[in-house]
Amino acid sequence: MDWMARNAERRADPQLLWPEAKSIVVLGMNYAPDHDPLASLDLHDRGTISVYALGDDYHDVIRKKLKRVAGHIVQTYDAEVKVFVDTAPVMEKPLAQVAGMGWQGKHTNLVSREFGSWLFLGSIFTTLDIEPDALEEDHCGQCRRCLDICPTKAFPAPYELDARRCISYLTIEHKGHIPREFRELIGNRIYGCDDCLAVCPWNKFAQVAHEQQFHPREELKHARLAELAGLDDQAFRALFRKSPVKRIGRDRFVRNVLVAIGNSGDPALAAEAKQLLGDASPLVRAMAVWALRRLGAECEVRDDQDPDVAAEWTAALG
Repeated sequence: MDWMARNAERRADPQLLWPEAKSIVVLGMNYAPDHDPLASLDLHDRGTISVYALGDDYHDVIRKKLKRVAGHIVQTYDAEVKVFVDTAPVMEKPLAQVAGMGWQGKHTNLVSREFGSWLFLGSIFTTLDIEPDALEEDHCGQCRRCLDICPTKAFPAPYELDARRCISYLTIEHKGHIPREFRELIGNRIYGCDDCLAVCPWNKFAQVAHEQQFHPREELKHARLAELAGLDDQAFRALFRKSPVKRIGRDRFVRNVLVAIGNSGDPALAAEAKQLLGDASPLVRAMAVWALRRLGAECEVRDDQDPDVAAEWTAALG
């Protein structure tokens, strides 16, 4: 996540991003699920995908809506605009709090009294001078459910996140091998993690998302690990068309699936891991070895030239 350090100054001061901007309009879109996101964690032969990634990519959905609002501003007030949805160093959550939309909870995500923790954010920078809304206050109180439920203890303190321990970071942003200390704790989470969001008490006021494009695709809601492990690049791209999952690529995704297979406790899934011992990707081969070791499955040892894969074989034999 070096990109955050590189853009620290521009993130801290939006006017460094566009000096002519006088106002920022923040858009929040509800993506609250119609199911308990934590229920699938007990389905050990299935993979759990974060709620936000079960539907269409929110970047595309929000960008279209922001452009409509931005177009109205241009036509009505003859002002200039710039639209951002994770496309620039913009601190959406602090801006949303200043705009009165919600507050950054102890899990560092935005919380709304109306929508709970389920909000996508986007922004419109404009030269139009708009009267600001009132700042939203923090309503977390003494609650620490989001901190206590984190499997990897990624919160060193309230309002602080160590991304290196966060399952969402490890399964999405992290490009290398997932550190061994976190693999068992990941369980069957194959893309992201909703634990800290799902337990927020303010979710009791949330309503199921009205935007159809955010509704879960049935084929992703409880996807079978055995089927996901067999995806080649073409099948991966087809399954995750228009999905944010697509951006991590097939190799990283199958890496995550193999971690879940290793945690499944189901010997029947060992066959899927064995099929991937000769995969072209070292990420996949290494996790296939680890999964087989976790399942206690016997297999012929392979001489692998990749040092990380070889290390997994050494650990498996040790």
